[in-house]
Amino acid sequence: MAQLLLHRHAPLSLTSAFSIRQESTPPICPLKASRTVRHIGKPIRSRQSSPLPSLPACSFSPLRHSSQIRRWKVFSSSADIEGAPTVTIQQNMKDAVHLALSLGSFIALDKLLKKGFLAAAIRFPSALFGMFSIFSLLLLLDVTKPEAASAVVNFFAPATVFIQRWLPLFYVPSLVVLPLAVKGIPTASAAKIGAILVGGWAASLAVAGYTALFVRKLVKTQMMPAEPMPKPAAFSNSEIWGWTVVLVASFALAIVSPTFLGSVPSTVLLFFLSATVLGYMVGSSLPPAIKKVFHPIIACAVSAGIAAFAYGSFSGFGFDAALGAYLTKNGAIPGAGDVLMGFLGSVILSFAFSMYKQRKLIQRHAAEIFSSVIVSSVFSLYSTAAVGHLVGLDPSLTIAIVPRCITVALALSIANIFEITNTSVTAAVVVLTGLVGANFAQTVMDRLGWDDPIARGMATASSAHGLGTAALSAKEPEALPFCAIAYALTGIFCSLLCCVPAVKYSLFAISGL
Repeated sequence: MAQLLLHRHAPLSLTSAFSIRQESTPPICPLKASRTVRHIGKPIRSRQSSPLPSLPACSFSPLRHSSQIRRWKVFSSSADIEGAPTVTIQQNMKDAVHLALSLGSFIALDKLLKKGFLAAAIRFPSALFGMFSIFSLLLLLDVTKPEAASAVVNFFAPATVFIQRWLPLFYVPSLVVLPLAVKGIPTASAAKIGAILVGGWAASLAVAGYTALFVRKLVKTQMMPAEPMPKPAAFSNSEIWGWTVVLVASFALAIVSPTFLGSVPSTVLLFFLSATVLGYMVGSSLPPAIKKVFHPIIACAVSAGIAAFAYGSFSGFGFDAALGAYLTKNGAIPGAGDVLMGFLGSVILSFAFSMYKQRKLIQRHAAEIFSSVIVSSVFSLYSTAAVGHLVGLDPSLTIAIVPRCITVALALSIANIFEITNTSVTAAVVVLTGLVGANFAQTVMDRLGWDDPIARGMATASSAHGLGTAALSAKEPEALPFCAIAYALTGIFCSLLCCVPAVKYSLFAISGL
């Protein structure tokens, strides 16, 4: 007797892969009376030949369009249900290989581009060039051979969802080592940076939102449904306990033998990495009311900081030395922070797929999107430089915080273009700007009376990049596509702008350099 088994796979974790596959399943017609339906977690129907309730044709048609995070698969087999675990293990192994190949391809491409650009002495961000190349290739394939474009998107789907789920982790290292970055910065200068950060965020949000609203009134384009944006899966208790075991075991090893793996950063890497991951998991599981004031990325940074303090105290190396082992900035001896920041190039490459999925939306609302991105980007760069000079902030610090509204991956690329020595300040200011936007963007926009999803999405992402996008998407899914677009385009446009010598040196002049 044929049996129908519906099996739902577990969510992605760093320790277990999952499958992301868009399958086209033909509509399932009403089941015959002789069949038995089994569903995991529910009572099994009787094996007798009593007629089953008639089902409308295609009653299981939602299977045709699986989300990228949850996948349902139909098996028809004469094997008993006890065989399901074997099938699950085999499928999980295939999913793990798929994830490794897609994510490995991103990392390999990023390293290859960096090496090529370095050899050619090209200062333009190599990952940004890769993103444009992937996006252009997808558009070309979409016109000439759509099935090939779908195949490329499906191949990289596990990597893109992995990056989306763990994105805040890649921002954390610069925030963790902030105590080292701000050493030597006078208290008065730190206070000025804080004021510019908060005031600049509010001003950028207002400029981006009002620009989008103004253009909306001019073009009067009607809203159309956007491509659905999948949400990352929640973290399970097994993931949390698994990383807790790793944390304890790696801490014991690092204390007993600090150079067991050849160097202190290498030996303590797993301990710091597990502390960072656990902080993010626990922070993400907190109630929404608490997360408004204690964002998961803060929990993540605090957890890593406590781990560094604990290791520095028990080992006798001290807190500063522990932070130095967390982020070494040495490719030969990387720390946990270096490993996490190594994904930033892949983050930029993944933007190509986000933009490709929303290409129709970009085309339809191009006037609102590009006008808001361009105006807010120019305003953000030049207003930061001007206000920094006006309040008497040191020119080197002023130019370091100019890319405050751009995602960390591209902000660091701009910092390299500007030849900024203390890039940790740049990264920390970017993360702090995102935290301010994540906590207060919705409240400010509500006070301003904005109800247009385009304006809300563009304003949030243009002023608070990825962290603001994540916070808004949890409550306003209709604004998420515009957040994703603005999040990528703002960083891209600012990077292109800063590569223009006239713009670069004009910002230097305004900053007082």
